[in-house]
Amino acid sequence: MTSQVSGAAHAASLAAELVRPLARDALTPPAPQSRPGGSPPHALATDTVVLLLVDFEPASRLWGWMRLVRGPAALRREQGLRWCKVLGSGHEGGFGLKPSGTRQGLFCVFDTDANARAFIERSPLVHAYRHRAREFAALRLAPFSCRGTWNGRAVTPSIASPLVAPESSAYQGPIAALTRGSIRPAAAAAFWKHTPASQAALADTAGCLLAVGLGEAPVFRQATFSVWESLVHMDAYARQGAHRAAARAAADQRFFTESMFVRFVPLSMQGTWKGRHHALG
Repeated sequence: MTSQVSGAAHAASLAAELVRPLARDALTPPAPQSRPGGSPPHALATDTVVLLLVDFEPASRLWGWMRLVRGPAALRREQGLRWCKVLGSGHEGGFGLKPSGTRQGLFCVFDTDANARAFIERSPLVHAYRHRAREFAALRLAPFSCRGTWNGRAVTPSIASPLVAPESSAYQGPIAALTRGSIRPAAAAAFWKHTPASQAALADTAGCLLAVGLGEAPVFRQATFSVWESLVHMDAYARQGAHRAAARAAADQRFFTESMFVRFVPLSMQGTWKGRHHALG
């Protein structure tokens, strides 16, 4: 089967999306300030994203494949769900053309943080994923910056950027990023050429807490999600050679017919992924 993932989607994003001047992340509506100690601000009653990462037990592979076949239809009754994507992943949850037979992702956009919490804690579907997984991680994310669309849909920022707060109260905690793109067929070969270098660069970058390649269709519809200890660590990756070269190629050769770049504050991150346990929030 052709892979549904690419780390190059992250590396081929414009570096400016990660290092864009912070003032551009500010929102018009007011939002609560970060709590003492650098804790993330509370999400407002607007979009909250849930990302589930699953590595199925071998005996549950068929059930997992059926999730891909059914797609979003299986979630149509979830309270407050705006839209979602059922995603495949690369070998060992990584990047490249070789697919994983057991690893998947579920990207869900909810209308409130309360509904996002309820989905993680009480949804029978999430319980079914947990029950069939040898590794499972659930992340609840407050978007503060979004550029572009995913099949015509966008994520609405739900908090003011924590990165524009006064120095004395600026948020110093984890930052997450999603990069996805629909690759022009004529640009596919050039796009994939950047995968090996960008994959190695991401894997070796200090401060990367979690990184996963995801995709909703083979070869041409790719995404990468990552979580960083801080903005400083994320910026260091954005500025290093392999990523910068891929970003320049993406801009010059117009890799994407559609793309979306989102930054988040992780509100919670619970579970295990690629042997690493996460307990945030």
